[in-house]
Amino acid sequence: MTPEVFDFLRELRANNNREWFQDNKKRYDALRADFISDVGLLINRIATFDPEIAGLDARSCVYRIYRDLRFSPDKTPYKTYFSAYMTGFGGRSSAYGGYYIHLEPDTPQLAGGVWCPTSPMLKQLRRDICDNMDELTAIIDAPAFRHTFGSFTGEQLTRMPQGFPADTPRGELLRFKNYVVMSVKPESYFTAPDWLDHATEDFRLLQPLNRFLNYTIGEFFGKEP
Repeated sequence: MTPEVFDFLRELRANNNREWFQDNKKRYDALRADFISDVGLLINRIATFDPEIAGLDARSCVYRIYRDLRFSPDKTPYKTYFSAYMTGFGGRSSAYGGYYIHLEPDTPQLAGGVWCPTSPMLKQLRRDICDNMDELTAIIDAPAFRHTFGSFTGEQLTRMPQGFPADTPRGELLRFKNYVVMSVKPESYFTAPDWLDHATEDFRLLQPLNRFLNYTIGEFFGKEP
């Protein structure tokens, strides 16, 4: 991946207005096309260990750079990052667990899991996690997984959710509102010639977690697991 993507995004962060963006639209279009191509290569590699993702269209996974300003006090028109979400059950708008790449100056990252589940879906995820706690902890406590992604991150309840005993083993895992893990990388991770190799191996660590979560989501939507 060319270092220019981070140069462009830094400049955009300092000049987040329509006039500057239009003056640099050709740069953006070229970088976006390269990013879509890289996402396509990444999809093909992920498909070697997660066949559900085979044939996924990279364009359906890449997010738009234009911000939704309708409900935001921040009226800057553009996101200052490139990102894509890949899952075998759809592209960027899928509710299923998948693989996320986020290119932002200083804090690029890889991530995965389930983000912003609906309240009914979150309840079912918590029930299934509670019933299959040993299976989940075997995944997230594996040394390679923990070294790369740590544990779940994001907003949590201050107490156990309703319906679960306070002394539930590993009950802290039931308090999360999202089931997401992430790994912040240096920019050099993504600009190295072999970055796709490293990203593939990092995403390989996520496949068991996504499989675990997607079993529940498939049942939630009434699909055969």
